[in-house]
Amino acid sequence: MEHVRDVRDLPKAHLHLHFTGSMRPSTLLELADKYGVRLPEALTGAEPPKLRATDERGWFRFQRLYDTARSCLRAPEDIQRLVREAAEEDVRDGSGWLEIQVDPTSYAPLLGGLIPALEIILDAVDSASRETGLGMRVVVAANRMKHPLDARTLARLAVRYADRGVVGFGLSNDERRGMARDFDRAFAIAREGGLLAAPHGGELSGPSSVRDCLDDLHARRVGHGVRAAEDPRLLRRLAEKGITCEVCPASNVALGVYEKPEDVPLRVLYDAGVPMALGADDPLLFGSRLADQYDIARRHHDFTDPELAELARQSIRGSAAPPDIREKLLAGVADWLKG
Repeated sequence: MEHVRDVRDLPKAHLHLHFTGSMRPSTLLELADKYGVRLPEALTGAEPPKLRATDERGWFRFQRLYDTARSCLRAPEDIQRLVREAAEEDVRDGSGWLEIQVDPTSYAPLLGGLIPALEIILDAVDSASRETGLGMRVVVAANRMKHPLDARTLARLAVRYADRGVVGFGLSNDERRGMARDFDRAFAIAREGGLLAAPHGGELSGPSSVRDCLDDLHARRVGHGVRAAEDPRLLRRLAEKGITCEVCPASNVALGVYEKPEDVPLRVLYDAGVPMALGADDPLLFGSRLADQYDIARRHHDFTDPELAELARQSIRGSAAPPDIREKLLAGVADWLKG
């Protein structure tokens, strides 16, 4: 019988984790009590909330829960705690590199403005990285539900802080709203400033939203991207260009994009040669963290240990980690396989 290695010991990079969504449920309960925030029952139970975001009503409910959780982050020490705990969880799951995604405008009203909010977040990331040994950087994400001019402001801010830990620029929220091309100037600003383009696409919308990310925003990574599996030509394009898809199996199922874990097209993408970086997306709402995504690949898609190791390599290669950290993590993947 083949020895089954622990996926938590497999070195990997985590490229799709949202800021508030990284919070531990116990931390949310404590912060809500601290600030007198009344949480809906969906956020106080032992099980993750029942979600389905394939229609606008479902997405609105998901977003409302997220916004309620975010309202509990009100002081620099709350930000520091969230980032430190997110780092601790990632280290526990074998991550050696984390790129956490945040829209600082969401936290600015309570943290003294846009620039102070981003500086507080970056300081927290720097401290957590030093305390835990985890390589950490930030992807600043614009909200496609807001005006494209807001995205340009964020892109300029992200470039300004490229030497303080910002490595990428994203575009989040409901991809069925707002055309990707409306944000092309913001992404041009980010790319010209040396940032990696990593917009969301191909989850709630089909393959066309992935093509828009490539054509209009010149994405080097695509947040989710799983719906590309429905278009063989698009799969070939992603594989040939080496565009990494940040695939989040548990959230795909939780949001109703696919009915069951085995329906997520991990094997289709893998066999087509599309690089993937498995991610947890929003553990607070979906109930699973990074290593659980690798467990899904193993249990529901029959990924062997060598294939799981290749997924880990793909996440590392798709990251913005410097060469020395990449080499260390890749060597660790080889050691995991030998073990």
